[in-house]
Formats: sequence, C-alpha cells, structure tokens
Amino acid sequence: MRRRTFLITFSIVTILLCFTTYAAEQNYPTKPIRVIVGFGPGGVADLTLRIVAQKLSAQLGQQILVENRPSAGGIVAADAVAKAQPDGYTLLLMSNGNAVSASLFKSLPYDTVNDFAPVSTLGFFDIAMFAKADSKFQTVKDVISYAKANPGKLNIGTINVGSTQNLSAELFKGMAGIEATIVPYKNSPDVLVALRGNDVQIAFDMLAPIISQYKSGVVRIIAITSNRRFSPLPDIPTIAESGVPGYQASSWNAIAAPAKTPKAIIDRLNKEINMALSTQEVKTKLLEIGVTAQGGTPEDLKNLLISDIKKWRGVIERANIPKQ
Repeated sequence: MRRRTFLITFSIVTILLCFTTYAAEQNYPTKPIRVIVGFGPGGVADLTLRIVAQKLSAQLGQQILVENRPSAGGIVAADAVAKAQPDGYTLLLMSNGNAVSASLFKSLPYDTVNDFAPVSTLGFFDIAMFAKADSKFQTVKDVISYAKANPGKLNIGTINVGSTQNLSAELFKGMAGIEATIVPYKNSPDVLVALRGNDVQIAFDMLAPIISQYKSGVVRIIAITSNRRFSPLPDIPTIAESGVPGYQASSWNAIAAPAKTPKAIIDRLNKEINMALSTQEVKTKLLEIGVTAQGGTPEDLKNLLISDIKKWRGVIERANIPKQ
C-alpha cells in the first residue's frame, strides 16, 4: 500500500512539474532577459546587440538587459552563459571571436559547440583592406604584384595577434601566395597612425570605423573581405573578385543560449529575432555602423560556428601563431 501511494504521489508530482515547465515555456518570457557580451560598450558588437535588443524588447514585452563582460576572446562571458540555467533568461552574444578562441586557446572552460544552444545570427560586418588615399596601391592586384616582386617588403597593419582582422590578413597572405610581414598594433587608431607614417603600406580593420576615414579622404578602401559587396559602398569590390578567388572572411554576431534550453524557447527567440532583423528600421540602423542584418535558423548558426572554427584553426596553424 505504501509503495502504491508513493508511486501515485510521484506520478502526480511529475505531471505537475511537466505541466509547470510546459506552461513556463509557453508563457516565455515573463521577466527581463539578460544578454552577456564579451566586449566593452560602444563597439560594433555591443551596438549591434543594442539596436536589435530595443526592437526585440518591444516585441517580447520584456526588457533586454545588456551586460558587458569584456575578456580575451569573450571567454568570461561565454563561460558565464554555459553555466547558467537553461531557461532562456541568460543568453550570449556569440561572435566570430568565439570560433577564433576555440582554435587559438589550448583549452577553454566550456565546449564552444556543445555547451550552447544556437538561436540565430544577427548580422555580419566586413573587414576592409585599405591604404593611404595617395597610395600607389589602388587594387588587390597592385598589392599582390608588389609583394611578389618585393618578397618580404610589404608590411600589413592589423590589431592584435589572433583578432579577426589579424587572421583575415594572414588568410589573404596565404591564399594570395605572397611573402609579407603582418604587424600587429594595440588598437585601430594605432593602425591608422602606422599607415599614415608609412610603417605599413596596407591595413586590415573593421569596415565600420574606416568608413568615416574613407569619406573624408584619409584612406582608400581597396577591397572588403566578405563574399559580397557592402551595399552602402557598392563600388568597393571584394577580395575574392579582385584576384583571390574563394577568399572570404567576415565577423559576425549571433545569439546563443545555454545547452539544454527548451526547444520551444529557442524557437520563440529565433522567430522574434528574425522578425526584428527584417524591419527596415533595424536594417538601416545596422548599416549605419557597417553591419548587414542577417538572421537564420539555429542550424545555420551551428554550421557557421563549426565552419569558422575549422577555417581559423587552419590559418592559425599555417601562420605558426602559438596557442595561448
């Protein structure tokens, strides 16, 4: 009799728990959602999230709280989300940096692929290959021709080793088959100073901060690194169409949740994010900071993450960049 009573009680509790969980998923969200960002405020990644979050908050009827936890490769932010409750109230602004970290670091406190539930990409932002406005380098072919005629004399400026900009330059160097010296600097202003002082002849940096320099006539954008032209600057070609077929490198932002987050919550977030990204208001605001809005399915994001981990691991190994 006691065993029968226990089994009945256990069954009732289990049913109630399942019902409560189901109800919570169907009513999601019922409180503010926190998105942890592995970068400081004011950067392209942070601004991208805040633009989308504003629209998303209105759609969901709950505040989206942005929490900045800058660290090398976004490791601190990612670790916090990987260990958070999988209830949809703690999310990660995932980025290409997470793919790079998975390839650059000997070990991480989480599994970049398996400890997160992909939700959707938010947008892609290009990297520019640029030179001084009065530089003799006008095209990608000019750069390649000079480098091949003068092995080791071309200096390419980027920000720190292991950044997407730095690895994009390494990828270009390898795919173009040239000998060049890639010189890393602490930040973007330092890269510009080096370029203007002729310490480097060309540079790779995010397109967003370069656009103003381009429009004011300080630099010439030779090409962009993605596989399609940036719509506000339609006359700037891609590296792939300028002499290095198959070249493609871009940074991206996305939303991910802790692994085991219920599918119903992932699906709701995915639907709302893609809806926000489809609005002209969000598209326009993102283009203003050099970001092309682009959502997708959770599967799309997972495939992108796995593909980028493989690509950047190959670049890091070929460039003999020591793992940290």
